[in-house]
Amino acid sequence: MRWEAKHDRDAFKEVWLLFENDQGRFPLYPGESVWIEYAYTVSEDKWGHWFQRAVRLPTEHLEVELAFPADLDPVVWGTETSMTAEASPLRTAPSRREENGATVFTWSTSEPILHARYRLEWRFRAPARTERESKGVQVDEVRPSEQMRNLGVVQQGAPILSEPARPFDLPAERDAAERVVESLFASMERIGGVHTFAKGMGIAAPQVGIGRAAAVVQPPEQGAGAIVLLNPRVTEAAAETDEQYEGCLSFFDVRGLVPRPLRITVETTALDGSTVTTVYERGLARLVQHEIDHLEGNVYTARMRPGVDPISVDQYRQTGRAWAYES
Repeated sequence: MRWEAKHDRDAFKEVWLLFENDQGRFPLYPGESVWIEYAYTVSEDKWGHWFQRAVRLPTEHLEVELAFPADLDPVVWGTETSMTAEASPLRTAPSRREENGATVFTWSTSEPILHARYRLEWRFRAPARTERESKGVQVDEVRPSEQMRNLGVVQQGAPILSEPARPFDLPAERDAAERVVESLFASMERIGGVHTFAKGMGIAAPQVGIGRAAAVVQPPEQGAGAIVLLNPRVTEAAAETDEQYEGCLSFFDVRGLVPRPLRITVETTALDGSTVTTVYERGLARLVQHEIDHLEGNVYTARMRPGVDPISVDQYRQTGRAWAYES
């Protein structure tokens, strides 16, 4: 079949199928069907930060394969959306295999709905050697914030970090909530592979580009289960406070002294739609409040005392130490 490229840019490609060949035209009449199979390759010089495919024709099977040099240590994830639904993590994660010095990711779906849109994204955890490095010239290490960006964490300045996240209507949106939480756990696993969090860690959906009211907190204690926060809100806070340094994955080059209540009461929504009330204290209360702030469109600098500025991570001397509280 002959075809014509109407748009051929790095970020947008549109091909028109002409339904003709050397034997002439062959129209597709009402009630008839046709099998269309095609593939295209994006070369090394066209690598970008995203890949997106919209489904506008009935498609029985859609499969995408991404191959990167293994020494870049790539990670791949994705989202799906449609005309009636906001973006959510892919229902099935891309599979991964090593092949001839390349890391190959494959993702597929069967019978996607019309007008569905699938977006795959990737980051390289081990940046490729630059021309200066190949000549033996020493270069600066990757900054913490850039490292987080490479792991898929939205960085300070992005509008989504200053917007309140949209709550889930549970249990009606149970599937969507579960997919968002799954994406958050996948992000925590990627991040935990390159940085140690002795004080525990957390991540909110807006930090991975999803504007929904979900966050996950991992307590610092060995073997402690993760805390899932859906539609969380602080209903009560103790008058007693303390001030300790916090870091944020969305601007990880600095640490800031933040005053927080030592005890809070939090209401969340369970997947079945019921309300759950939990009391958190000390370090865990701090971690939970930090993530709730993200879901309300705030970052910790908004809670710092006037005249107190964050310090660079080079000046920070508490990496690898647990929260400190008086007995």
